[in-house]
Amino acid sequence: MTDEVQPGPAAEPEDEDAPVPPGPGRLLARFFLVPLLVVGTAVGVFLVFNLLTFERRSPREYLQDVRGGGPNRRWQAAFELSRKIIGMPPGPERDALAADTLRIFQSLSPTRAEDVPVRRYLTLALGRLGEEAAVPALIEAAKDPDPETRLYAVWALGMLADPRSYDAVMEASHSEDPGMRKMAAYVLGKLDDPRAVPRLQVLLEDRVPDVRWNAAIALAQLGDPSGLTVLRSIVDREALARQAAISADQAEGAMVNALKAFALLRDRESLPLLEKVAREDPNLRVRAVARQAIEATRSAAPSSRLERSAPLLVA
Repeated sequence: MTDEVQPGPAAEPEDEDAPVPPGPGRLLARFFLVPLLVVGTAVGVFLVFNLLTFERRSPREYLQDVRGGGPNRRWQAAFELSRKIIGMPPGPERDALAADTLRIFQSLSPTRAEDVPVRRYLTLALGRLGEEAAVPALIEAAKDPDPETRLYAVWALGMLADPRSYDAVMEASHSEDPGMRKMAAYVLGKLDDPRAVPRLQVLLEDRVPDVRWNAAIALAQLGDPSGLTVLRSIVDREALARQAAISADQAEGAMVNALKAFALLRDRESLPLLEKVAREDPNLRVRAVARQAIEATRSAAPSSRLERSAPLLVA
């Protein structure tokens, strides 16, 4: 599953899961967030055509368009920038681009209509660039008037995993928006701060299934077994289907991430369930990860191969 974000028109640019209104925050409430279905897959034919006609350029050129282009070109350039930098190697060029991106982001108004979609994608870019100097601006953006910018800002804070962002992410976990709660649960796991455990335990009881799922996986990342019951309900296909109507790909992603959580917790009481999954699940990848989880559970330490091959929440 990719973390690539798909764009929308200037009036309402969307995230990966959302090609048309309603906006990403509302749409995300219906989907499972574990890697980043928060930032997935569908986009309308018009948007695809629009991107195909937007020429390929360097990150620096896209940033220049963000700074001086027309309203439609600016948000498209910001979107392309957020994608183009994914494979950009570390070094002085990347550092300079990150610093300039932050300066432009700080110059934009959160209340000016044409700046709003640009800020959304620059928020993603700052997270992907790993710009530590952006943490204060992203913390402020986590309270932005625009819900999508808030969502992307919390995601970006998770990418940076800076301890200074803990309070902002904790506040986001209390949001009325399920999409924000699931994102906050995801990021609390990435921040690796044990103070998050009590709040994540509360989120285990959330009315929205994928908030519970993300909370359980985040707790496993923090070494806390409180979410074992939830994790077991994820790797049991019948129990999973009763909780939410999700696609086959989403079910696979949910089960794989839950199995990786089992590998971290090494709960021997869960071995019979893991063995059943490894033996009977119809999905080859799920069976393979279940076998790795069994190996990790039976060993004195987690499987290094499992941990290297795929982190719990792919950002």
